[in-house]
Amino acid sequence: MKDYNYKLEISANQEEVFNALTNSFQIELWTGQPATMDDQVGTVFSLWDGDISGCNIQVVKDYKLVQEWFFGETEHDSIVTITLKKVGKNTSLELTHTNIPDEAYDEIIEGWTEYYLGSMKSFLEFY
Repeated sequence: MKDYNYKLEISANQEEVFNALTNSFQIELWTGQPATMDDQVGTVFSLWDGDISGCNIQVVKDYKLVQEWFFGETEHDSIVTITLKKVGKNTSLELTHTNIPDEAYDEIIEGWTEYYLGSMKSFLEFY
């Protein structure tokens, strides 16, 4: 099991970034794939047509999203924490993903930087 930390700045306000993370319609726009997601604790979500699934365990609107990601049978829960902070007109996004299974680590890291956060950043900065 490994952990991953990542930080990036997005040229959009916190509300826009939070909505892009939690609104199914917006997620489908920047992923091009079916998504089930909202901003409620207890929601079981599905992204990339089920390739990523989990449950929202803490939500602080426009500031924080904590999720458990499902990887099948694992000893420890794999927890994703996304924290948003205002930086001038931009938003700083800090990601922590704990207990990533070793065999999935490289794929998950590429997914975060290129397809998940990279795609969302491009989508938000384009509009």
